[in-house]
Amino acid sequence: MALKVGILGAAGYTGAELIRLIDLHPELTLTYVADREHAGQKLGAVLPQTEGVAGLSDLTLELFSEDLAAQLKKQVDVCFTALPHAASASLGGALLDQGVQIVDLSADFRLRDLATYEAWYGPHPRPELIPRAVYGLPELYRKELPGAELIAGPGCYPTSAILPLAPLFKEGLIDLHAPVIVDSKSGASGAGRKPGASTNFSEASEGMRPYKIAGTHRHTPEIEQELSRAAGTELRVTFTPQLAPMIRGILTTAYVRLKDGVTEDQCRNAAQTHLVSELLTVLPAGKLPDTLHVRGSGRAHVGYALDERTGTLIGMCAIDNLARGASSQAIHALNIARGFVETAGIPRLAQFP
Repeated sequence: MALKVGILGAAGYTGAELIRLIDLHPELTLTYVADREHAGQKLGAVLPQTEGVAGLSDLTLELFSEDLAAQLKKQVDVCFTALPHAASASLGGALLDQGVQIVDLSADFRLRDLATYEAWYGPHPRPELIPRAVYGLPELYRKELPGAELIAGPGCYPTSAILPLAPLFKEGLIDLHAPVIVDSKSGASGAGRKPGASTNFSEASEGMRPYKIAGTHRHTPEIEQELSRAAGTELRVTFTPQLAPMIRGILTTAYVRLKDGVTEDQCRNAAQTHLVSELLTVLPAGKLPDTLHVRGSGRAHVGYALDERTGTLIGMCAIDNLARGASSQAIHALNIARGFVETAGIPRLAQFP
């Protein structure tokens, strides 16, 4: 029988993408949707793409609270929490207490160190749950995911930075004394559905701008955590996010210094060894990632180029921020946790053009 699925925060872009993918999934059935802002409305009125779709458009968006957790346990087997930080831990934690499997798409369970979380996000409402969370990056945590009750969905920017760099640190190919620089460009949907001056069409369509630079973006400690784990030593990363004039997609270019004698092919081989997945391609020499080539899919394209004049390796990754950077990666992790076919419900081909 199909798993009964709920989504808290169903009316946002991440929730909408989850609904699209769950509808494609042979093992999942959406039975519950909640959203504080749109509670009481039909899903078809809030997400017009579901209008007229049997079993979806007539679902009513509920107002979920912790005291309803025992009741919701009767309606769902697994719940995706696509909520702001702290709210996900509180509401998702209440469901976890009732035995509901949680796939969290907030930052609440990504960081293993409580002090680090609180330095960047403030007090954690359920710190005792942090050790139970499995980081949901399938290529690096495939062995830990089976049977996981609490999955921490990685951030979109961290996904695009960790994938090309972690294999190189694992193989000891990078000079640990040199800077690690990550530059990422994201489409405007990464800012969420709530309207804002900086992301409306007039201000985002013809310009490109960095924001939250110089160590102030909250995804910085997540990138550092996972790359430090791969390297076996504590690392610091200079991370610059930029808003690009497109709707979906992230293109990351990361700059590291290789150890003497390390070649571009060694880097590519390391990625092919450590990033085994039907939903990831390590591009051959001379081919470079393009967000258009992964748009709407659950795929990641990873590429490398070595500047031999300086010994600097450029590691690149293109993903769809709403899919591979959030919703499809969450489903990929759930598939592994439940023993389903890894690619179930996940588009393997991009929308092109």
